[in-house]
Amino acid sequence: MGYQIKSISDLQDEIFRLRTIETQQSVALKARFSSPSAIFSSVLTLFPRSADSDGVRTPGLFHPDIINLVSRFLIPLTLNKTIFKKSNFIVKTLVGLVSQKASHYVNEESVSGIWGTVKGIFEKFTKKKAKDDYKPEPYKKPVDGPAV
Repeated sequence: MGYQIKSISDLQDEIFRLRTIETQQSVALKARFSSPSAIFSSVLTLFPRSADSDGVRTPGLFHPDIINLVSRFLIPLTLNKTIFKKSNFIVKTLVGLVSQKASHYVNEESVSGIWGTVKGIFEKFTKKKAKDDYKPEPYKKPVDGPAV
């Protein structure tokens, strides 16, 4: 602190300055949390945003950091509750550590790629052929030529 208080008037000036700063900050906080959209935008600032190819920073549903964060909790929880349900503490800890390392490979591209593959497989099996797809060529009357 560079400012030293030497008299009672200096103390009163410092108190006044701190109260002014407090009121300014409280007004700024009230403005930031005044509506639901303001609260939502404040919460979104907690998550980092990715830069697109244009250099514009936009948040997305499949943001790599959010997907990595969810996968760090979801993968060990799922494995420990299903496959390793009756395992001991050491095995569950090792599964947690290995799945933490594996979750670094889960990102937007891998999720989108898997989703596209699954979607393509289901479309291949559920796609019905239309009855109008097959159209025979119209009948052409044979040309009567000279008799052979």
